[in-house]
Amino acid sequence: MAERLTVEVAVIGGGPAGLTAAIALAEAGLETALIAKPPETDHRTTALLAGSVTALETLGAWERCRTEAAPLRRMRIVDATARLIRAPEVSFAAEEIGLDAFGHNIENRHLAAALDARARELPSLRRIADEAQALEIGDASVAIQLKSGGTVTARLVVGADGRRSLCRAAAGIEIDGSSYPQTALTFNLRHTRPHHDTSTEFHTENGPFTLVPLPGERSSLVCVTEPADAKRLGALDETELAQEIERRSHSILGKIALEPGRGAFPLSIETVRQFGRDRIALVGEAAHLIPPIGAQGLNLGLRDAATIGELVVDTRRDGGDVGAPQLLARYDAARRTDVKGRTLAVDLLNRTLLSDFIPVQGARGLGLFLMDRIGPLRRAVMREGVQPSAQPRLMRGELL
Repeated sequence: MAERLTVEVAVIGGGPAGLTAAIALAEAGLETALIAKPPETDHRTTALLAGSVTALETLGAWERCRTEAAPLRRMRIVDATARLIRAPEVSFAAEEIGLDAFGHNIENRHLAAALDARARELPSLRRIADEAQALEIGDASVAIQLKSGGTVTARLVVGADGRRSLCRAAAGIEIDGSSYPQTALTFNLRHTRPHHDTSTEFHTENGPFTLVPLPGERSSLVCVTEPADAKRLGALDETELAQEIERRSHSILGKIALEPGRGAFPLSIETVRQFGRDRIALVGEAAHLIPPIGAQGLNLGLRDAATIGELVVDTRRDGGDVGAPQLLARYDAARRTDVKGRTLAVDLLNRTLLSDFIPVQGARGLGLFLMDRIGPLRRAVMREGVQPSAQPRLMRGELL
């Protein structure tokens, strides 16, 4: 017989943002369903900024994966273009703003395993290893039809189902965006020189080439380049590709060896016009898509999850409707400024790298020069980048 279940909140999607939302809600005692198939192996990594690490600590997940993560204590930006106007090298140290590290870099598979293990401990969280096939939105609830034939009914649905979101389509929420003439290639590497907990971002004419520490003498790489170059790199054998990466990294990490698992992703940028409507709240890539520059993507998604969790828990504590339009309006207002501001910053930085217009190159160089020379400005930028002034409670170390 097909399963029929009624809960207060259903989360669709089992990535880090969806798992975080489900754990936060169930930890606060709300009857929650997590609808997600077991994830495929993901060799990509995520640079979790300090607020995200604090949230994972607060939810009891970080202790399960801490040893698999490498601290990011220093960040370097190096202008590796051959243009007439080049920016100075800029270095940022976490200790300058009173932090041991800006954050930690971790493989997604370890992060997902830690969140999954924590989720399994929560009696208020019902896990359903299935896929949502359709959503029927009513006045007081949403009925989720599962591929197996079952039904889950909830007062609120948290859509964490990615860039091709069924939840977004069901709510009729439109999205604005554009694509870039770029592809992001991702790799994990072993190398012969230590990284000293330093992330190095080379700015090239085709986009950033970013090396981020992993535990031991290992690093992850995001290489943003033009599609033709990405295709050429993808055709290289392992030895040739390792040599090319070593050349582009100016051998700062010594000899390079590739680990299994390569990724290639065309770059685009997208933001929904509404973060929630008709008893559906969108989080993560269902709500926004951002290039892998400045470690913003998943960190924004985790703040989405923490924010909707906080609003739902507060509303339920006050005896209100957790799927009410007023709650979704507050969620939209809370997330719009953060997402829009960081999306704009990443978009501008990326476009200044691609531009051959000399005044644009000069403006980028001047901005980096000022951050290098003016301490208060540099520290303000670091603080806002790592720990935004307005953060949900989980990012401040408080349970919901």
